Amino acid sequence: MASKIQPVKGTREFYPEQMALRNFIYEKVGAASRSFGYQEWDAPFIEPIDLYAAKSGEELVKKQSFTFTDRGGDFVTLRPELTPSLARMIAAKQGELTFPVRWWSFGPFWRYEQPQKGRSREFFQWNIDMLGVSSPEADAELIAVGATFLRSVGLNPGQATVYVNNRRLMDSEFDALGIPQEKRLEVSNMVDRRSKMESAKWDAYVLDSGLSQTQLDGLKNILADFDLWKKSDELVRLFAALEALGVKDYVKFDPNIMRGLLYYTGTVFEAFETSGSVKRAILGGGRYDNLLADVGGQPLSGVGFAMGDVVMGIVLQEKGLLPEFTPSPAPILVTIFDESLMQQSFSLSAELRRAGLNVLCYPEPAKLQKQFKFAAKMKARVVLTVGPDEAANAEVAVKNLINGGQVSVKREAVVSTIQNILASVIS
Repeated sequence: MASKIQPVKGTREFYPEQMALRNFIYEKVGAASRSFGYQEWDAPFIEPIDLYAAKSGEELVKKQSFTFTDRGGDFVTLRPELTPSLARMIAAKQGELTFPVRWWSFGPFWRYEQPQKGRSREFFQWNIDMLGVSSPEADAELIAVGATFLRSVGLNPGQATVYVNNRRLMDSEFDALGIPQEKRLEVSNMVDRRSKMESAKWDAYVLDSGLSQTQLDGLKNILADFDLWKKSDELVRLFAALEALGVKDYVKFDPNIMRGLLYYTGTVFEAFETSGSVKRAILGGGRYDNLLADVGGQPLSGVGFAMGDVVMGIVLQEKGLLPEFTPSPAPILVTIFDESLMQQSFSLSAELRRAGLNVLCYPEPAKLQKQFKFAAKMKARVVLTVGPDEAANAEVAVKNLINGGQVSVKREAVVSTIQNILASVIS
């Protein structure tokens, strides 16, 4: 016997139940995006590695990307993120687009990471961006989209929170501490790692990087100041806009949010699931004002965020926030009484589909008991049978699996009878 071929490590198989979860997230993502007027788009799944080299950081490019040389000799990668592709595509048509551009996407990405709970090498990700406006109010809109999504899937402010900071605010504080410009990215990454390290080890880590004890003490004072946002006109305006947009209860200022990617320049934010014993990151993003110039475009302000489906799916499952899984999208089963009446059953199922109904038709003659058991497993609501008596009288036997009732109705009345049964379930 041949050995079983396993899927590639870190990739995912979507059986119908997992596909239903993915589609649920996609539908909620799309609804939140469209409610603010964002248009759906996408980019190639394979990109030149050079697209990421300038802005995504050395770790992402050298350690986390699925890179290979194609048959033409080009060094390419399965896309690990989408923002650089967005920048390239906007730059290519910058003179034709109407700004501000509001775009969103939900598609697959790949990163060569160590698979674990909440992290796989293949994942789907929501990306949403606004380009062409540099105001704090634009930043607030993106945060509001994220909060709208959290609310739509049933996560309340006690379960999920968006934490906000501002890189310009932090730069001014770093200036006051005398931290040189060339160390800002390193310090930002240190701050991002702080929650994952013991306090003493983090202190030693910062000192080993070259900061003085005075700078370390000053940095810790900054990271403990949750009123620091009041010194930033951008954040004052941001929180005023969030209140007007009706989502301020989901948002808090946190100076520890740094988002250590190279291209963030202003507002940064990250949402966490906060009701469990461990805070789990759900989505993150921020403002990037210098991205397009690196791909041949004119300077253009942008703000956006990304959310992976893996952690989001785990959170929704743990909170019991997913709709009940339905094994079939068809609430109606048409049985096959016997071979002589099979074509009538096929004809009936086709007639119902033309009327806009989703219909399963049993594919072969079988005992009716077996077909009814199948209907129950598929969680069908209605079973239809055309037996000899029904065929002779141009009727159909309609079994209501919700209340157990059964009636025989004329063929022309089948659609309205089914619609009434299904309507009673919704109401």
